Amino acid sequence: MQLVTEVPPRADIGVFGGSGLYSLLDDAEEVALDTRWGRPSAPITIGEIAGARVAFLPRHGTRHQLPPHRVDYRANVAAMRELGVGALFAPFAAGSVQPTIHPGELVVVDQFVDRTSGRIETFHDDFADGPRHVSVADPYDEHLRMLLCTAGRAEGFIVHEHGTVVVVNGPRFSTRAESDWFRQMGWHVVNMTQHPEAVLAREAGLTYAGLALVTDYDAGVAGRPDVEPVSQELVFELFEQNIDRLRALLRGAITRWVADAADGPTRPAPRGPLLPTGSPAR
Repeated sequence: MQLVTEVPPRADIGVFGGSGLYSLLDDAEEVALDTRWGRPSAPITIGEIAGARVAFLPRHGTRHQLPPHRVDYRANVAAMRELGVGALFAPFAAGSVQPTIHPGELVVVDQFVDRTSGRIETFHDDFADGPRHVSVADPYDEHLRMLLCTAGRAEGFIVHEHGTVVVVNGPRFSTRAESDWFRQMGWHVVNMTQHPEAVLAREAGLTYAGLALVTDYDAGVAGRPDVEPVSQELVFELFEQNIDRLRALLRGAITRWVADAADGPTRPAPRGPLLPTGSPAR
């Protein structure tokens, strides 16, 4: 793999990898970036799928050394923006909090609820040039979501087209009381990384879609003493069992994205480092 450290190549679409998804592209070049917001979690690999230049970044680092509350989400999103990507696919592991959503299934989420704390969640560090309030009423791009739904079914997954992910700080898993509260609120899956990643993508002007691979039942299922609470080993095991199909799903979604473009893959105009006016450089 070639390492690029000077002028980075361009990319059309980006993928943030979750637990276990450390590689997606073959014959890729590796790009080391240092953004104004810091360094991303790992060097970014760039390769080609169906004529599109695809940038892949493991959000937890190449050795999963970064816990969810220590990921520099700003640097990760800024790095993708600097490469020129216009859209981001974001697969992630999640626990089900509803008895009708089972391990091994997919939820193409359309809403999130933020229960994190202490995370840097915006590029807009001051309002020196006026307020900067970004709407995230619908945080996930509908077109990208439908591409994931179609590609998921093509790979034989059971796909839930709608769902709310509640985002917790981690790295611990939920208590039974918390998990039961999430269920009673009508939320669907629980995860540790969708916030602030989705919000920052919106601030950066990137379309974004989150894809939950359900790995467990969180703290168990009410009335089902036979269902054990989640363990780290269980999450990694189920993700590994589905990793090949998940890679194929992402390739399929990207291929469909290319086919939907009227003149081939879209290439946004080159962008400079993400630095809103009035925000201090890092």
